[in-house]
Amino acid sequence: MKYNWDVISVASKKNIIELASKLKISSVLANLLIDRGIDTVEDAIKFFNPNVKNEYSSDLLKDIDKAKNRVLQAYYNYEKVMIWGDYDVDGTTGTALLYRILKPYFPNISYYIPDRYSEGYGISMQGIDFAISTGINLIISVDTGIKNIQEIVYAKDRGIDFIVLDHHTPSEELPPAVAVIDPKREDDLYPFKELTGCGVAFKFLQSLSESLGIEQKFLYKHLDLLALSIAADIVPIVDENRIYAYLGLKLLNTSPLVGISALKEVIGLKNKELSISNLVFTLIPRLNAAGRIGHGSQAVELLISENFNKALEIAKEINYLNQQRQHIQQKIVNEIIQEFKEHPELKEKNSTVLFNSHWHKGVIGIVASKVIDYFYKPTVILTDSENDIAGSARSIADFDLYEAIEDCSHLLTKFGGHKYAAGLSLKPENLNKFIDCFENVVSARITDDMKKPKLKISGVLTINDINENLIKFFRKLEPYGPGNPKPIFVSTDVKEVYIKKIGKDKNHLVLRYLDEQTGKIISAISFYNADLYDKIFASRKYDIAYKIGENEYNNVKYIQLEIIDFRFK
Repeated sequence: MKYNWDVISVASKKNIIELASKLKISSVLANLLIDRGIDTVEDAIKFFNPNVKNEYSSDLLKDIDKAKNRVLQAYYNYEKVMIWGDYDVDGTTGTALLYRILKPYFPNISYYIPDRYSEGYGISMQGIDFAISTGINLIISVDTGIKNIQEIVYAKDRGIDFIVLDHHTPSEELPPAVAVIDPKREDDLYPFKELTGCGVAFKFLQSLSESLGIEQKFLYKHLDLLALSIAADIVPIVDENRIYAYLGLKLLNTSPLVGISALKEVIGLKNKELSISNLVFTLIPRLNAAGRIGHGSQAVELLISENFNKALEIAKEINYLNQQRQHIQQKIVNEIIQEFKEHPELKEKNSTVLFNSHWHKGVIGIVASKVIDYFYKPTVILTDSENDIAGSARSIADFDLYEAIEDCSHLLTKFGGHKYAAGLSLKPENLNKFIDCFENVVSARITDDMKKPKLKISGVLTINDINENLIKFFRKLEPYGPGNPKPIFVSTDVKEVYIKKIGKDKNHLVLRYLDEQTGKIISAISFYNADLYDKIFASRKYDIAYKIGENEYNNVKYIQLEIIDFRFK
């Protein structure tokens, strides 16, 4: 077993039977819904039919009126407005959204994406000086700004107002902006706290729309941008995020924005249906590659483009940048694996903090995630950045990375993020102190239960239970993601009737399973588990944990299990 198998708690039998009866589904599926907080028919109807009627009023956000009034003032006084976005997908989609919607009302509106290398994360003095030189009166920041107190004071003293639209965890002191809109503010009463930065921008535009005469239909035509931000930022796909992801995916698959359509064509996805999970491996890495290897403004330029041929050229360039990113990333990962081989004491630690001056700053966040795939512990990857050291941190399930970094903040010059991902910078002389501090904090808080990845098991099925009706039910659960994961089931005492290694390096397995009572055969695939071939072949019977999906061959779709783990007797 590569994972701890954690079977979801069974709801009360009475509740399961009642919900199963009302919805005409099996008790396994009823329990699966109850585990997601869906325990009434009304909840189920709302869950299975995501609709904008179930949105919250944007006017519930703290400071929304202040922000709205300041933008209207800029509109009536013909002021120059700049949108300032972060260079990741959440920031660039949020920037593109604000720019596309506000451009008809502010002819001189501009956008600014900081350079990852010369300016770093957040609001920079360099960018503010540029805004001053171009006569900007108002800056609207999206997906950034919540911690930039000093920089916003600097702008204010020079006659530039700020509106901060962010979703990251604020410090006790908020920046002195005209308005700070962030659902994670302690004094904010907005019911849903897990909006993306682009989501906060969308809610702000909703509030502003009536005053400026923006048609709601026009605003909702941009939900594909919001769906991209939700997939990229790994936020829970529940509540409002579920509504926006569901509707945004429909747009991505039917009538996406010109730039997204061009990117889909370049990477061969023109006629293929996209889901949240495959966005993470297709469009999002390419949009992110602009800010990692090139410049984040390239992603914005693609997303605001109305000319398909121009968008196609930008998409090709972004795709090329992504290929470079993949090469650079794999080289660093290989170096880290080698470092673990040469220094076995690294495996004994509860955290991983590694520094190398030549590692590419633009890919260290992805590298941190890949390192967790290999060594599964809270990880910080650091490299040189101007006169400082900068890094990206990623966490494991159930461990609060942000709190751990916050406990070492006295050694940092800057940090920000959330429970599972963060960015930070520090002076070179504090590197070893930070490594020790982080290891001590993680060691004090991590539990043995956290140290091995978990599989959350939704129930036990027989091979005969797996049928097309089940597939239809699972389609209704989509879109999957954090907070609404694709269900994982277990079948016990199975034995394959066919097994073969496949793939370029023969590191995957294809298998077939037979239900002895009915004669039914189900196909299965297991990625990167070819090392278990001999053990599987020699075992009399064993248990499998899997997701249920579909594959297609010669235009014929068939059910296929994706086996994640094996448990041998």
